Amino acid sequence: MQEKKHTTAPLRPAKVVRATRQQPLSGAANKHKTAPKRLKLLITVVERSKAELYMDLLQAYEVNMQITATASGTATSDILHLMGIEESEKRVIFSLIREDRAAAALAMLEEKFKTIKKGKGIAMTVPLTGVIGVSIYRFLSNSR
Repeated sequence: MQEKKHTTAPLRPAKVVRATRQQPLSGAANKHKTAPKRLKLLITVVERSKAELYMDLLQAYEVNMQITATASGTATSDILHLMGIEESEKRVIFSLIREDRAAAALAMLEEKFKTIKKGKGIAMTVPLTGVIGVSIYRFLSNSR
């Protein structure tokens, strides 16, 4: 049996690659780089019978996701009877909206709360600090 000799090539020094500072994007490439729009959670509490109406109205403000939940008021039935309110069942609408559209949506809701018969309600926004996934963010912010 013959022994095979392994020969190794002499080690060469590694090639040095210098990091260069990236130049800022210019022209057409820079036009598409904008800061992402922040999102807010818009919470609206309305009468159960008016929930669909308010959800439809919010669609005009590029709201891509809305969830509703059933809720009830805290007043006792005696107080409700004295005030002439027979039903205390409410709907809570959770809507995700872009921050730049939130003020206009709140103004519209405030105006509708005053003008729609039995359309009283409350609305508020809560800022969101993060969303997992670029495609989810694009869907929620309507920036496909």
